[in-house]
Amino acid sequence: MNQLHTPKASRNQETGRLSFIRSVSRGFLAPRRRGGDDGTQRTSAANPLSPPCTFSSVPASKKAAMLLASATLLTMSTTAPAFADGEPDGKDKPKPPASMSTVGGALLGKPGTQVKLKAGAPVLPKDLSARSWMVSDAESGEVLAAHNAHWRLPPASTLKMLFADTVLPKFPKTQKHKVALADLEGIGAGSSMVGIKENETYSVHDLWLGVFLRSGNDAVHVLSAMNDGVDKTVKDMQEHAENLQALDTHVVSPDGYDAKGQVSSAYDLTLFARSGLQKKDFREYCSTATAQFPGETKKVTKGKDKGKTKRGSFGIQNTNKLLTGDLGISPYKGIAGVKNGSTTNAGNTFTGVAERGGKVLLVTVMNPSSGEAHAVYKETERLFDWGFKAAGKVDPVGELVAPRGSTGAGKGAPGGGKSGSAAANMTHASDDGASGMGVALAVTGGVIAVLAAGVFVVRRRMPLPGQSGRRPGQD
Repeated sequence: MNQLHTPKASRNQETGRLSFIRSVSRGFLAPRRRGGDDGTQRTSAANPLSPPCTFSSVPASKKAAMLLASATLLTMSTTAPAFADGEPDGKDKPKPPASMSTVGGALLGKPGTQVKLKAGAPVLPKDLSARSWMVSDAESGEVLAAHNAHWRLPPASTLKMLFADTVLPKFPKTQKHKVALADLEGIGAGSSMVGIKENETYSVHDLWLGVFLRSGNDAVHVLSAMNDGVDKTVKDMQEHAENLQALDTHVVSPDGYDAKGQVSSAYDLTLFARSGLQKKDFREYCSTATAQFPGETKKVTKGKDKGKTKRGSFGIQNTNKLLTGDLGISPYKGIAGVKNGSTTNAGNTFTGVAERGGKVLLVTVMNPSSGEAHAVYKETERLFDWGFKAAGKVDPVGELVAPRGSTGAGKGAPGGGKSGSAAANMTHASDDGASGMGVALAVTGGVIAVLAAGVFVVRRRMPLPGQSGRRPGQD
């Protein structure tokens, strides 16, 4: 979670991505004044007037509801071995508990790799070292394959997806806030920072750029202060996680900083991403490659404006290397977010969403141990590649459940039968100030983007809203 070096220009050359997340490719970018007084934000929104997308609901199955109570008890009974707070590179690496939560299906509660290959299906990649990972279809909610999906592990900054999904709808992006010293108290040593300064005024839009692009814990704390404080924000996040049936998650700090007992799972992180991606602003921020961020207000010492004050801006780049690329790693074809993280306790974590060939997949990888450079991204790439090839050639091993209060059966749910009647479609725009609690349904959306002869052919199926230090050079 350390700060990156001076941000580079966006190098994302891929044009095929989620249709409702506009391109961040150079050829499709129309620089807009966003995030700084004088700067431009290189964002996914080529057309700022495009309407927000809504997502069709995929209700929770009765089976999932029945599993909820037992999963809660199981979570309580397996807390000690599942927290895995030991050093990731220690000699005695923790093992997954023998039984874990079964939210989403019984197979997801078993340790080890779970996959059901049909004839002609590609085999899973062999070079996977992550303690936990999961590949799922963002549209149907089917889990295509998983490895220790419900193992409760430290999440690092991927927990910021839950923070954003909880807090983002509460404040309009145009709202301004003057930062007080108290707003920046309690930020952990070695935290990633975007560079917020006391007594400077920032828009909510600026603050979210700091959260998503630079994984700024200072931006998280300022937004938490606006939300009546860190304690209130942690409580809100915990309630939202429980509403999403993300029962593996225990929130202690809103920014994902290492804290005793703070855990989540590959399954829960996928739920957070899927819920967040239903919000227009969430989609835009997590797919933004580069932006300008407001700097300090300083007195002009020379020229005709001498004695006056002026506020500049500086460039920031998304720490998601599958989006922006880096030395030794290229932007992934079809990538559109979501969030990466790294701490001493958590190792490297990542949840990504990508679209290819009409399929939208979510992949979560937690704490790879291979020692390979950019291992969390390389293993995510391999799982994305496998998932796109395996689509339609595997039977699901589980499902991504919908929030509490939904009815019917989710498509692809093992034993769930045919999908029940869908809940009423709801529009959940994050910039209208409405709370996202209790209405975000678990589905990313059936949107197909096909690149043919340089032109996108789009078919839309409308979707819903419903204390240790950091490793140097890490995100």
